Amino acid sequence: MIGQAAGLAVLASLSPAALLAAAVYLGSARPRQTTLFYLLGAVLMSTAIAVAVIVVLRSVGLNQVGQRTPRYGLRLGLGLLLLAVGAVLFVRHRRRGPAYQGKKKKKPGLMSRMIANPSPVSAFVVGVLMFAPGVTFLAALQVIATARADIELTTVAVVVTVLIDVALVWLPLVFFLLAPGITEKRLKAFNGWLRAHGSTLLVGAIVVAGVIVAFDGSYGLITGK
Repeated sequence: MIGQAAGLAVLASLSPAALLAAAVYLGSARPRQTTLFYLLGAVLMSTAIAVAVIVVLRSVGLNQVGQRTPRYGLRLGLGLLLLAVGAVLFVRHRRRGPAYQGKKKKKPGLMSRMIANPSPVSAFVVGVLMFAPGVTFLAALQVIATARADIELTTVAVVVTVLIDVALVWLPLVFFLLAPGITEKRLKAFNGWLRAHGSTLLVGAIVVAGVIVAFDGSYGLITGK
């Protein structure tokens, strides 16, 4: 249960936007404080979502032996939803090539403006908004919620999943504390690659998660295991 949830959490954590925000905050006037507040917002939102999902799914008994069909039906549905989201993002990404060239640039959105003007308060809000529920993270949580595990194992699984989900926030902060100069330089260099390939990375992560969850749901429904 923990292994599968952790694997899906890894895919959920592959957020170019989250890492770009971390890079901006680590290059700000107060890098440690600003990034720490960003991390607090991210952890708060991810934890709140995790608790809510597990409480709701377990309140309807999806972790019980007799709820095998609804449990695997939910997994299959989530997998198909992930694949659909991946397909939509892929089509949009393809169209944004030549179709968007020469067009006037759009005005930066609220999130972009908040990230561009770093402060501890705005970083906390960005952390909360950036880690609002995504389908891949929800897929990881449903694995935990529908597993027949006691409260201790469930708590460990939730902690592991949340830590992995926000890894692109706390990992850069840890590296920065250990080696600030090298970390800031590497993050700035990596930003260019992310801006060029971030959409492809995101689509790939969603599709892989969709395949895993849909296969698991289908296998469970067919075999009854």
